[in-house]
Formats: sequence, C-alpha cells, structure tokens
Amino acid sequence: MYSMVIYMSARTLLHILVFVASAQAAGLIGTYFTADAIPTWYATLAKPSFSPPNWVFGPVWVTLYTMMGIAAALVWSERTRKTHANRGMNWYWTQLALNALWSPIFFGMQRLDIALVVIVLLWLSIVMTIREFWKVHIWLGVALVPYLVWVSFATVLNFSLWRLN
Repeated sequence: MYSMVIYMSARTLLHILVFVASAQAAGLIGTYFTADAIPTWYATLAKPSFSPPNWVFGPVWVTLYTMMGIAAALVWSERTRKTHANRGMNWYWTQLALNALWSPIFFGMQRLDIALVVIVLLWLSIVMTIREFWKVHIWLGVALVPYLVWVSFATVLNFSLWRLN
C-alpha cells in the first residue's frame, strides 16, 4: 500500500522546485497582463458586491501555485509506477495552460465573454486533475481542492463581471 511518507531525495526536492517554479511562471504571465489593467480598465468595471479587494489575489495565487507545484512534483515522481500519474500530469499541464491563457484574454484582450469560456474549461480540467491525482494518492488530490474552490469563486466573479458590463 502506498504511504504518504516520502523520502525527500535531492532529486525529489529538485522536482518540487522545478514544478513550483513552472506553476509560478504561469502566474507571472498573468501578472504581465494584469499590472497595467487593474488601475485602468479593471477599475472602471461595475463589480458585484462580493468582489474582493485587488490585494487579495496576489497572495492567494502565490499560495495556490505553490501547492499545485508540490502536488504535481509528487505525482510526477510516481509516473513510472502508476498509470493515473501520467493521466494526472496530462490534465495538470492542460489546466496550467488554461490558467496562463485566462489573464491575457480577460485583462489583455478585455474579453470577459471568452475569458468565461476559458475559466469554465479551466474548472473542468482542474476537476479532472484532482480526480487523477487523487488516484495516485488522496492527499495529492486534496492539495488541489483549495485551487478548485478559488477558481469556482473566480468563475462566478467572471460571470458576474460579464453580466454587469
């Protein structure tokens, strides 16, 4: 039976660093498009009452990208032993690409409608990633649940912004 006791070899630690860095890089793509748009275009949008202050997004995303990277690195380490690990990694890269695509569409192109389609696809790909990570080990799936919750909230926010504007 698989145990969550993980021998942290230098290779495993390197994988964690690489996967966390790659997840954070997806976030940096978003930052490039949001930095100028927040005080200008985004500030002019009508927002729903539940819209959080802008400062909340940065710390939340840094935390979520870190958790995603750690979980992905540990799933990656199981890829030769568990078929679900390979499927999980395919879904992981899909959701990370959709995640990186959302900000350029929402903030860069200012297309709330297309961004809504992208975030729904992102949400579905996160569900599939969790499903496959869970099969590798339950805690690796659980590690992505806060990400799913946040993207669920972001989807409702994106929808509300689209409707209001």
